[in-house]
Amino acid sequence: MTRKPEKSSPIWRDPDDAPEWTADQLARAEVAEGGKVLKAAQGTLTRPRGRPPVEAPKRQVSVRLDADILDALKSSGPGWQGRMNAALRKAMGL
Repeated sequence: MTRKPEKSSPIWRDPDDAPEWTADQLARAEVAEGGKVLKAAQGTLTRPRGRPPVEAPKRQVSVRLDADILDALKSSGPGWQGRMNAALRKAMGL
């Protein structure tokens, strides 16, 4: 397959057929005149992608544990890392 597929035609061809803008869309839209931006766009019209940022994100570290300790943690089933984190917090008095 060396040839690219043909591009599909747009759903509508007449700009008058476009859906009406809502008041929220108009409030957040960029306003420009003659190529000069008079008011920058505010936010996005879609939801942001991904998870929202957290205040204190967890950090990934590399730790060397004895094999029997790691086996015991993993044998407790899914969520073993969270339980290990809770046990460490308890041991540290946090």
